[in-house]
Amino acid sequence: MDVLIVRHARAEERRDFALSGKPDSERPLTAEGIERFKKGIPGLKRYVLALHAVATSPWLRARQTAAILAGTYGIEPEELAALAPPLDFDGVCRWLASQRGGCVALVGHEPDLGEMASRFLCAQSEGFMPLKKGGACLIGFNGTPRTGSGELRWLLTPAQLRYMEAKK
Repeated sequence: MDVLIVRHARAEERRDFALSGKPDSERPLTAEGIERFKKGIPGLKRYVLALHAVATSPWLRARQTAAILAGTYGIEPEELAALAPPLDFDGVCRWLASQRGGCVALVGHEPDLGEMASRFLCAQSEGFMPLKKGGACLIGFNGTPRTGSGELRWLLTPAQLRYMEAKK
């Protein structure tokens, strides 16, 4: 199984949104964030030919990012409470174990995603590879994903994803 880990695209500034009085979980993507993420999707599709499932944090900015990603592959994203901050690693692993294999995507937030990737790669809970907004990494597993059993296939920034499409 391969697991594509994607950080949500650029959202409204935290301080500015806080003035609305709404909770941070309702902070949306910016128009620029949506546009830039969409421009990176063709580059992403060069490395991820098919996705079998997309799980997303229930927070708005992650759901919006997941909808763009999943729509590109003709599937519907699934909300996974375990991806909401603070990330529930065991809950994510249970969801992954329920999948049939292939490539699945997880869309969420930093620093949780970087810490989860670190646990999958080298059994460290301290994150060492943070993801930029709209960035992604692919981790491969021989069997069910679990702590320390992953192999990093690639890690790309959103600018790299957009650049790959521009160079096509």
